[in-house]
Amino acid sequence: MITLNEKPVVKAEMLIRKPVEEVYAALINPEITTKFWFTKSSGRLEEGKTVRWDWEMYGVGDELYVKELEQNKLIRIEWTDGTQVVWKFTPRAENETFVSITNSGFSGSGDEMVNQAIDSMGGYTMVLSGLKAYLEYNIQLNLVADKAPDANINR
Repeated sequence: MITLNEKPVVKAEMLIRKPVEEVYAALINPEITTKFWFTKSSGRLEEGKTVRWDWEMYGVGDELYVKELEQNKLIRIEWTDGTQVVWKFTPRAENETFVSITNSGFSGSGDEMVNQAIDSMGGYTMVLSGLKAYLEYNIQLNLVADKAPDANINR
């Protein structure tokens, strides 16, 4: 068993070659987000609101609480398991945005926290890759659905 002195914190980052307004909107507006991440949402992200996201191909979903929104700069949420996610949006060149996602607050044994962190790192890297492909090239890569095709209940 692994014992940790500190809980793991996961960071996934990527440059998206689109203006910050467009990148931020892609994560606030479920009509866009469903093109590269979850398949169904109860609504737009709004500060102080609880929103449900579903991944219908896997028959799973979760609720998140929107703790803070700073237009074109920051999204801070908390999942029902208590983990926290912060998206930071940093404009670079005229049409470039650096997106940084930090996930923290994992719980359980050392082994469980490490496994959650590894899964989170892969998941958020996939989300950023799908976001990049969709916004920059208008391509839906189906990364989330294709990651575990045998688990897909809608096949």
